[in-house]
Order: sequence, then structure tokens, then C-alpha cells
Amino acid sequence: MSPTLHELTGQRQQSNDIKQNLKDEIESILQERIMVLDGGMGTMIQQYSLTEEAFRGQEFKDHPKPLKGNNDLLSITQSDIIYKIHKEYLLSGADIIETNTFSSTSIAQADYGLEHLAYRLNKISAQVAQKAANDITAQTGDKRYVAGAMGPTNKTLSVSPSVEKPDYRNVSFDELVKAYTEQAKGLLDGGVDIMLVETIFDTANAKAALFALQNLFVKEYDPRPIFVSGTIVDKSGRTLSGQTGEAFVISISHSDPLCIGLNCALGAMEMRPFIESIGKCTTAYIICYPNAGLPNTFGGYDETPEVTAKHLKEFALDGLVNIVGGCCGTTPAHIRKIAEVVKTCKPRIPASSVSEGYMLLSGLEPFRIGPYTNFVNIGERCNVAGSRRFAKLIMAGNYEEALSVAKAQVEMGAQILDINVDDGMLDGPSAMSRFCNFIASEPDIAKVPLCIDSSNFSVIEAGLKCCQGKCIVNSISLKEGEDDFLGKARQIKKYGAAVVVMAFDEVGQATETKEKFLICHRAYHLLVNKAGFNPNDIIFDPNILTIGTGMEEHNMYAVNFINAAKTIKEALPGAKVSGGLSNLSFAFRGMDAIREAMHGVFLYHAIKSGMDMGIVNAGNLPVYDDIHKELLQLCEDLIWNKDPDATEKLLRYAQTHAQGGKKVVQTDEWRNGSVEERLEYALVKGIEKYVIEDTEEARLNKDNYPRPLNIIEGPLMNGMKIVGDLFGAGKMFLPQVIKSARVMKKAVGHLIPYMEQEREEMRALSGSTEEEDNPYNGTIVLATVKGDVHDIGKNIVGVVLGCNNFRVIDLGVMTPCDKILRAALENKADFIGLSGLITPSLDEMIFVAKEMERLEIKIPLLIGGATTSKTHTAVKIAPRYSAPVIHVLDASKSVVVCSQLLDENLKDDFFEEILEEYEDIRQDHYDSLKERRYLSLQQARSKSFQYDWLAHPKLVKPQFIGTKVFEDYNLQKLVEYIDWKPFFDVWQLRGKYPNRGFPKIFNDRAVGEEAKKVYDDAQSLLKALIAQKKLKAKGLVGFWPARSIQDDIYLYADEEMLSPEPIAKFFGLRQQAEKDSASTDPYYCLSDFIAPLESGVNDYLGLFAVACFGVDELCKEYEKQCDDYNIIMVKALADRLAEAFAEELHERVRKEFWAYCENEQLEFSELRRIRYEGIRPAPGYPCQPDHTEKVTMWKLATIEEATGIQLTESLAMMPASAVSGLYFSNPESKYFAVGKILKDQVEDYALRKNIAVAEVEKWLGPILGYDPE
Repeated sequence: MSPTLHELTGQRQQSNDIKQNLKDEIESILQERIMVLDGGMGTMIQQYSLTEEAFRGQEFKDHPKPLKGNNDLLSITQSDIIYKIHKEYLLSGADIIETNTFSSTSIAQADYGLEHLAYRLNKISAQVAQKAANDITAQTGDKRYVAGAMGPTNKTLSVSPSVEKPDYRNVSFDELVKAYTEQAKGLLDGGVDIMLVETIFDTANAKAALFALQNLFVKEYDPRPIFVSGTIVDKSGRTLSGQTGEAFVISISHSDPLCIGLNCALGAMEMRPFIESIGKCTTAYIICYPNAGLPNTFGGYDETPEVTAKHLKEFALDGLVNIVGGCCGTTPAHIRKIAEVVKTCKPRIPASSVSEGYMLLSGLEPFRIGPYTNFVNIGERCNVAGSRRFAKLIMAGNYEEALSVAKAQVEMGAQILDINVDDGMLDGPSAMSRFCNFIASEPDIAKVPLCIDSSNFSVIEAGLKCCQGKCIVNSISLKEGEDDFLGKARQIKKYGAAVVVMAFDEVGQATETKEKFLICHRAYHLLVNKAGFNPNDIIFDPNILTIGTGMEEHNMYAVNFINAAKTIKEALPGAKVSGGLSNLSFAFRGMDAIREAMHGVFLYHAIKSGMDMGIVNAGNLPVYDDIHKELLQLCEDLIWNKDPDATEKLLRYAQTHAQGGKKVVQTDEWRNGSVEERLEYALVKGIEKYVIEDTEEARLNKDNYPRPLNIIEGPLMNGMKIVGDLFGAGKMFLPQVIKSARVMKKAVGHLIPYMEQEREEMRALSGSTEEEDNPYNGTIVLATVKGDVHDIGKNIVGVVLGCNNFRVIDLGVMTPCDKILRAALENKADFIGLSGLITPSLDEMIFVAKEMERLEIKIPLLIGGATTSKTHTAVKIAPRYSAPVIHVLDASKSVVVCSQLLDENLKDDFFEEILEEYEDIRQDHYDSLKERRYLSLQQARSKSFQYDWLAHPKLVKPQFIGTKVFEDYNLQKLVEYIDWKPFFDVWQLRGKYPNRGFPKIFNDRAVGEEAKKVYDDAQSLLKALIAQKKLKAKGLVGFWPARSIQDDIYLYADEEMLSPEPIAKFFGLRQQAEKDSASTDPYYCLSDFIAPLESGVNDYLGLFAVACFGVDELCKEYEKQCDDYNIIMVKALADRLAEAFAEELHERVRKEFWAYCENEQLEFSELRRIRYEGIRPAPGYPCQPDHTEKVTMWKLATIEEATGIQLTESLAMMPASAVSGLYFSNPESKYFAVGKILKDQVEDYALRKNIAVAEVEKWLGPILGYDPE
């Protein structure tokens, strides 16, 4: 029965002592089980199809504005419907229901002209919900709770609604606090148990809501548990206002929420990584209530209760959540299913501490300052008292230009940005608000935390009200007494900021070490014990005062600060030490070189004594060891007060050294520079146009370059070192590096005839025949090992090393061990690099290492390729060879590794470090083998995937039995099926969220421009190759009747199985690694997806093999032209075409050749996400890691004879751009990883295949859960 108005107003208020215990009560439940929140209110209201009249009711029938869509109003006009919805959710298993108040602030209700109703709306909604909760509590005996929902409003503090005015806001912090205060009062007076600040897209809005709640709990109401739920708007992992999940948590944790989590915007599957991330950075409980998937094209939600519940169960089983529920699109059916699946799951256990000893700050991104953090630079130039340029811009109202000062500070290394607008000619609060709003519009600046700096507390508050992140306040002190100090501290805490405390008290500024410490000690205990501050949020500034003034009483100021910092860090746990560095050298105004040297020396010693951070001119701090020796000593003497004449000596030094000898050379037009500068510029920029004439100009300058080799060792090598550094730092990308390589080759090519002529002349004079000059950094022999034909990655390593002036001997693919070692010895190689993509390559690499040890070769061995890993290298390869064996992750790392191994000063230490690291990896590996638990094969089979074959529709028969060959497949047809992301991976061009995929990568700031260039080159080449028929696609598809017998699949010549003997057998491997004890997932094997022989159901298995031919011929042509770029390009394109062929053919199989999904209509993006029915696993991959199963495929379908696609002895496919696999049509079939297996399965597998156990162990080496040796 719905509540009457009398019942609502007459509901008894729970007593204060019960309310005070609510937090403990709910927390005790959360420690025992996962609680369930209700689902979408709007979703349920929509089902009633209410009219405008229904929304208005009798009370608002004459209201001047339309009210349909104002769901919150229904708590007054249709309270019976809202009550009924609450009851449905409660009866479905919800422990907590939300009030119907998402938009019940005066700000949101203003759209309907009902802002005056805000308090009443919230109170009545709370009473309706509380009535439902009380009724169901009485009915079931299980207590239910009501959460007062406080939505984000329809306005934002961090984002301007006007593109033209980035500093404009249509709402203020104070207005939001007032609106949230009114809403919260209504909810609290209505009897809610929990305050839920939800769907936070702008953390600044949430901070206003939390500010309002904290005020109410201090002044008027008993505290209630606070839940805070943010909204990650897309897969970038950020809120709408740009914060990361961790930054969001840091920004709101000052309110001590019982629960933190996420809701709305995403479905559970998309939300998982962000919930996981938030859980790692908070000690609060985790709440998660996602939408029912992502919205469809009509804005509705299609995810079924079963799917939503399945995802949330995975969250629960993985220990990620404490409260689960639903948001948009979810219904009581969803909540019922969710409640069922999490009922037996254990709740997440929050960490007792996630930031012990760390100060946590945030802008758009988190920033942690802890025991091992280097000195933190607080940028000082956004200070009207410290920067003339900044002051001039702010005074003129030119805030946008003033932003450039802030941006420059961040770019030069400022990790926190100090903002100070204290000037008698400025309206401080207005200027601070406006500049902070401008900063919020610039993500490159807003990513760092702000330090709101003012001696006027109203200016400080103005800044805090504009910042969604966790700021630092600079500063407060005891100079006005304890009451004033504590009042400001408590207010700062409510804003969620850290605080700088100056060493001032009622007497004045402390100058002596003891005074400084005593003031800080007093302030520390007031903040911790009376204001409730986290010690890690306290920063002391013991006053850096000016030295070198000529006044004797100032001489110890630097020493006193350093000593005070040391005492503070020892005696006041958690506290940090900071200071304004520019004060130190104020006596030397105008002498920048002297001032910077003083700062560098002072910081060197202050940091050692515990100074954590300082307000500095980021980018203008010299390295201690780089300071001129004489100047360094003078600064040391002044800072430590060792020489009474230090000031005079420094002044004399400044007069005789003219600004410290700084010299900056700038050239606007690169062609006007010296020949050396022009050559370096051309190499870095990849400009070939002038390189011959510039190289020749250098060669003719015999004074500077007596020999051609000197040019290579000088400007050319300098340019290539810059290229290598930029590439290693991710500031240059592979296509640019290859262009640089072309320039280098061109320059060296011009010099080679002159070098050869010089050598001949020198040999003739000396009578020697030996090579005397080696222009290279070193020589490397590269090879794809025997049995493997993949070489794109190896080629890239070769190009990058060539760019860095290494001599590269590339032996190509399928290279036998003896050829590799012979080439290394003949070419006096400094390194051997082995590459491989397929699993058998790993065994060949082990063999090469063993042979090198046997032959006593001591050349460092580098291991790379997609299948390789640091663990495999450390465990399997390195122990077989006593010289260095190093896993090289990618091309850029190869340069670093090779350079360190060649450096006589570094190589021994580097090798020792590698030995220690690999020993640790080996130990961890063997420990993990002992710890990992497995099921026996018999147990795993008993828990296999079960499918009711008779209950499902009859399986579809393919259109033909046997094979169909495609001789010359239409390449143009395949182009639209190309997945371009792996193409960019080849070129090591990886965009960052949200620009990771294709074509979004073109928008990426770092790699977008280069990606577009490479893509355009690829399009041009692809069109030409297709038009000229330089490439040819060939393939085959086949189908046969099939049945499973335990872990194997038997294929038959005909459906009736007239011949009982199968024509082929595919052998399967089953998962054995033990799954989580709470998991119900089966232990998969591919045979599970084929009907068992005893079922009597007719089933089928398909196979395919496709390849792109013509690549080798093209590469030979490009090789003659020394065109490394197009060699890599054509191989990458051929790989993409082969994969596209596999994708397109699989689609035809589903719709045409097998036709089990003939009505399928999927976009290409859906194909890539495997949204179709069925799978196409390949032997050698996780579902069936045994490459030898390919032999069965090739024999059954006569693939080599039909298509020309061959298998090497290691079972790699030739040509390299080839794909093959099996087709399964079962709608429940899925990809999985077999993982590690035990010897009982290996022996059983060997018996079924009729081969030796040792042979199986050889092929399955990477997945053995034991050491066969």
C-alpha cells in the first residue's frame, strides 16, 4: 500500500544515538558481505509512460512551465508510483535504495521554475523512500537503508559554458554550497541513513556538496555515512572535467567517505579497469553501480540482467567491490540477478593504508610526495611580486597571455604551480578566481596541483573554490594566535587542501634554529590534535631569509634553515619542509648567474637535511657539479658562513665574470648556421636536400677535418646521437628515424670513395693490407632463427642501430645456427641479435646459446621478438651461456643496450646488474612453480565446459563438405577489412587515450602527425601494389563432419560415418591451473565446442589457410634501391592483408559457406571485437599451443599443393604473411588460454598422438608447469 501524506509526515525520527551508530552498523555489514544498491529510477518511471498531466498532478496543474520529465517532482504528485518502485527494488534484494532526488537542488529545478520547492522535494522523497524501507524491513526482518541522492546539478565549476570565455562560469562554489545545503537539510529532515554524492562529472561540484555536508554535520545534524560516486565518461579513464580516477579519489578523500566508487556513463565491462584503479588508491569501501551496458543507437539499454550480473560477479570474485547495484537501464530484474550472484561472494577487504608517509595532491592527475620522491619544484613565476612579466599581464587584464607563464613553468619541470596575485592595485579574490578558472581551461597546466599563495585568507578561499584538485594553501601562521590559526586550518581542511605553515608566532618571525622548530612543533600538534589534520598534509616553511646583505646578524640564516629542516623531519612525523628560494639571494638582484648558483648550492645541502620542496624558478636551477669551481666555493662559504668576506668576494666575481659567462647562441634560419650545425639539423629533421653539398663543404675544410673519417666522428655522429636520444625518449618516431638514416647514408656514401682512396694511399705507403679504420660504433649480426620467417621487428632494430652508426649484418630469416656464428666471427661482431615470432623459435635460441658456449664464443647475445620475454630469456637462455644474454624489449632499447655493452667504463657494471636481475627473475619463476596449484587431468576433465546438445537447435550443415580453393582473391575487397592498429604498432607509433585506435591516432599530439604520414604512404603504396598486381592473395577453406571424444576432435569423410575410422584427428589440451575457489568457470578444451560422439548430434569443423604472395620479390627490388622504409612497409602491408583475408573469409563462412549466421550484419569495429558467433583458433596460439597440429591441417586439406603455403621444419608458414586456423560454429565457443599444464596431461597427450613424451615437451616447452630437465 502506498504511503499517505499523514503517514509520511508522521514517520518517527530515529533517535540520535542510532544515527551516530549508523556508520559502524553499515561498516560491520560491509565487512561480512557485499551489499546491494537499487537500480535506475528513471528507467522504471519511463515504463509508466506518464503524461504531462500526470507529472503536474492537482497541485501544479496551472504551473506556467512544462513539467514532464521532472522525475523528482513525482515524489509529490505521484508518490504511490515512487513508493512502488522503491518496494520493487527492495523485494528484488536491494539493501539500500536511493531517494528520488537526483535533480532536487534549486539549481536543477530552476529549469522548471520550481527552485522554491527544493527543500520540500528532498524531504518528501526521503520520507517516501524511508517508508518503503521500513515496510520491507518489517516484512522480511532484514534491515534496509535509504541513501539521500545528491546529483551533480546541470552546471559545472570547472568548465566554461562559453568557448569564447574560458574563465566564465555560470555557477559559483558558494551558490552550489547553498543549493546542496538546502537539499541535504531536506534529506536529513526526511530521515535518510546515508548521504550519497553521485554521478560526479566535475569534482569541484562534488567538493561543494561535501563542503555543505561537513558544515551541516559540525553545526546542525548528527553525521551520516558519506558515499561518493564519480563518473568516468569514456575509456580515457577521466571524468568530464578531466581528472583521472586516482586524482578524483585524492580530491575528495578529506571528507572521509565510507564508500567511494563509480556509477553511470559506462557498462560494467567498460568500468572494470577504473573501479580496479580506484580500489588500489583508497582505504574506503568500493561502490559500483554501472549502466546496463552502453546505450544503443536510440539511447536505450539492451544489456540483460544476466549479462550485467555476470560482470559484477566477476568484480566480486576478484575482490573489487563492497556494494553493487545498477544505474541507467537497470531494473528490479537486474538487481534481483545481481543480488543472487554476489550473495555468496566475499567482500573486498579495504587496505589499512595506501599512502603511509606520502602527501597526496592532485590537479587533473595525481601527485605523490613521499620518502623516495626527489625534490619537488613549485613553480614561482606566477607571482605578481616575483615576475615583472606576470604582474604586467595580470594588471593589464591579459589573463590568457599570463597562462603562457604558467605553461612555461610546467614545461620546465614545475610539479606544483604557485599562484600569487597579492597587489594593492588588484582585487585579489577576483584576480585569483579568474586566473584559476583560466588554468582549468588548459589541461597541460591543470594537470599539476596548485599552490594558492596569499597573505589574505579571502584570496586563498577564492582560489580553493575554483580548484577541483587537492591544492596546497600557502600559508597560515600563529602570528594572530591559536584561535585564528585553528579557524583557518579547519576551513582549509573542509576544502580538502594541504597547508603550508610559516614559522611565525605572536612574537614575530623566527630566525634562530630553536625558535623555528618550537613554532613548527606547536603548530604541528595543534593541526593534528585539534584540527584533525593528516600529518602528511602539513608543510612547514621555516623561513628562507636573505643572506649576503652585509649585516652580520643575517649571516647564519641559511645555516639555521638547514638545521631547522633536519630537526623538523626527525621530530614531526609526516610533515614536509618547503621554502621560497628566491629570498635567499635577494641581496644579489640583477646578478642572475650568482643567484642561481647560490640556489643550487643551498638546495644541494637543504635537500640532504630534509627539504622536500621549494618555490623555485623551474628550469633555472644549475646542477651542483656544473657550477664553476670558483663560484661554487664562494657560494659554499657564504651559505655556511665560513668566510666573513664572502659577500665582497661574490660581488667581485660577478663584476669580472659578466653574468657568470652565460652565452646563448640562437639561429633563426638553419641554413645560416655553421656547416656542423647544418649537418646536425639535417640529420635530426631528415632533410636530404643539402646534405651532399654540406658534407663536401666540411670535407674541403682540411683544417677542421683533415680526414673524411673526422666528419663521420664529428658532426654526423653528433647528429645521430641526438636522433638516438630523441628516439629513446619517445620524442622521435620510427619513420622520422628512418628518414634520418637516409640522410646519414647519403652523407657517408659521399665520403666513402674519399675514405677508400685515403686507405689505399695509406696502405701503399705502409705496405699493409689490414683495415686500419672502422667508422662504426660497433658491429651486430642480426638473424631470424632457423624455422622462422618473421623479420619486421628485426629489420626495425637494424634500421635504428644503423641510424646510430652501428654496422648491421642482416642474415635474413630461417638462419641456421652455424651460419649465424660464422658470420659473427668473420665480421668480428660485437653483438649477435636473435629474433623470432613463433614458439619453436625459443628452442632454437636456446640451441644457439648452447653452441656459443660450447665453442667458447664470448659475444653478447641479444634476444627479441614477439614470443620472447625477459622471463624466458632469464630462465631458459641465459643459464646456457656465460657471456651476456639480454632481452631487448623494443628497437629503441637496442641502442641503449649496445652502447652500454661497448662502453669500457659501463659494460662490467651493466652485465653485473643484468646477472643480478635475471637471477631474481629465475628465483621468482621457480617459486611461482611451487606455489601454483593445478588440477589433475582427470579432475580438469570432470569440470569441463558442459553444453546441452539436445536442447539447442539443430546445428547448421556447411554448404559443402571438403575444400574450396581461392587462387587469386580480390585484394581490393580485403582493404576495407584491414585492422590498422597493428600496422602502427609495427612502426612503434602508439597513441595515448583517447587516441589509441585507428583513426583516432591521427589526433594524438605526440604521434598523430607522423602516423598520418606513414598511413598516407601506406595507402599510396597499397594502391600501386594492387593496381600493378605485385601481390597475390591465395587461400583455402574446408569443412568436415566432426565429433569429439574427450579432449580430441575426430573428422569423418561423410556425415553418416559409413567408415568408422576418422580421416583426421585434432588433439586438444585442457586447462589445468586451478581457478579461484569461488569461480565456477569450467576448465576449457577446444573439443568442448564440438558435439560428443555419444550425443548423436551431427556437428562440423572447418579450417582455413590464407596468405599474401609476392613480398619477397618486392623486398629484393627495394633492397637494390637501399630502401629500408619500403621493405618494412610492404611486409607490414602484406601482414595486414593476410589478416584481413582471414577476417573477410571468416565472415563469408558465417554468412555463406557455412551459413550458420546468414543474417549477420556487423560493422568492422564489431568484427574486431569478436561480436560474432564462433571462433577461429590457430595451432600454436593460446587455445591450442601445439604447432604440430598444423601438420594435420596441411595433410587433411592438401594446403601446400592447393595454395603453395608451406610449413618450415619448425612449422612456421611460408610466406610469412600467412594465417591459418580452425572454424568452430558453436554459439558458446570462446577464446581461452590453456595456460600451464602438468606432466600427467603431457604423458596422456603423447599417448594419444603416439609420439614420445620428450617430443611433446619440446613443442610445448613454454606452457609446461614443471621443469622437464
